[in-house]
Amino acid sequence: MVIGCGTIRFRLHECRSLKGKRTIIKSIISRVRNNFNVSIAEIGLNDVYQSAEIGFAFVGNDTSVVNSKIDKVINFADAMGLAEIVDSKIEIIHL
Repeated sequence: MVIGCGTIRFRLHECRSLKGKRTIIKSIISRVRNNFNVSIAEIGLNDVYQSAEIGFAFVGNDTSVVNSKIDKVINFADAMGLAEIVDSKIEIIHL
């Protein structure tokens, strides 16, 4: 079994409140979840209105497929243009 997980850190330039931030992050999370069938959630920077961090995970049986899906999620989140990606990290675990 191969587990692929990643985090994406965003900067939200136009955001001036936590309510606005939550709207943007919920949109990103729902669109990624609907397109990739991935477990995804906001995992950090909950009280900072111009930054956000989301985490996601895939489970599969082939390392290259899991790695490819992780790359596609990061590229999809970037292509949405709702927030600037500042940092991203991935990890692949073999069990």
